[in-house]
Amino acid sequence: MKILHTPARFHPFVGGVENYVYNLSEKLVERGHDVSVICADEPRGLKNYESHKYPVRRLNYIGKVANTNITPMLPFELLKEDCDIIHTHLPTPWSADCSSFAATLKRKPLVVTYHNDITGSGLDGKIAWLYNQTFLRLLLKIAGKIIITHPEYLQSSAYLSSYSSKVEVVPVGVDTKKFCPLNIDKSKANIFFLSVLDKFHRYKGLADLLKALQIVKKDVPGIKLIVGGRGKLLEEYRKMAYRLDLENNVEFVGFIPEEKIVEYYNRAEIFALPSTTSTQEGFGMVLLEAMACGKPVVTTRIVGISREVHECGAGEIVEAGDVRGLAQAINNLIMDKKTAKTMGIRGRRLVEKRYSWDVVAENMLEIYYKLINKYK
Repeated sequence: MKILHTPARFHPFVGGVENYVYNLSEKLVERGHDVSVICADEPRGLKNYESHKYPVRRLNYIGKVANTNITPMLPFELLKEDCDIIHTHLPTPWSADCSSFAATLKRKPLVVTYHNDITGSGLDGKIAWLYNQTFLRLLLKIAGKIIITHPEYLQSSAYLSSYSSKVEVVPVGVDTKKFCPLNIDKSKANIFFLSVLDKFHRYKGLADLLKALQIVKKDVPGIKLIVGGRGKLLEEYRKMAYRLDLENNVEFVGFIPEEKIVEYYNRAEIFALPSTTSTQEGFGMVLLEAMACGKPVVTTRIVGISREVHECGAGEIVEAGDVRGLAQAINNLIMDKKTAKTMGIRGRRLVEKRYSWDVVAENMLEIYYKLINKYK
């Protein structure tokens, strides 16, 4: 099978969608399929980056609309590509719409993974509204299958209900061999948070986490939060930590190299993802990685995997925006280390059972085969 993926960006660019496409592609190639990727050249200068087992074509881009790279040559490159199926991804409209255009002209099946709604504020919000009322509807109509990563998203999204007959639930996966418990020293009362620190990822809830940390500090003066990630809002968060008198309790470590990320998960006692907006937060891949490393997690009810975290007892779940509840959840795990350790063990078991990339790849291949046979 010849499978073409069209994310806006690709590994080694760091992001949830990029990790999703990378790990899925690796597993598909392991199973003997031909995978190719077409994406923007971001960060720039990666056109000769050759660490993959399959071709990755990186195109020049002239700028961005919201968080989407505009690559003028993408429509032409897609039409030249020899493939059996095209798999594209939202919320990056340009790459997704060009893919639907190419799939229609080439008479090839189109799969869309709908990671989350396209939203925004100000001018970005107006552009998002206009897109959702027009091109998004056409894209979802053309798609042979729409993949969502958790079933609740069919109800929470404002745009998917009309296409429920096409929707399939395939969760995000995690590399359980790479992300695993390590026997290393752990910092005292260490919380780990990981995200891109830009306006498109405010919904990850770092501001709420800093406010909660101020409350926790009253009971645990030596509390330490490690913030991984870089972006244009880094200085804003630094200043916020200073205003909250947390300059000695928060360490901004910036971009964490791929070879170091498992170590950071393992050094933490708790991983926190207090996301605030259900329309933007998808599955919560970093939670899977943390649980695979045997860490208890604290997250909000809107995150895709939160229900299973609660059901299996792998962490604490709070309401989005509830800063005091978030502080209490963190406090509970810091004060009760026995329970925290048990939660970490349960989380690891959950990931091994349901969320390995091998399982995800097999589920996706079944969808591909059915669509290709339908188009013959």
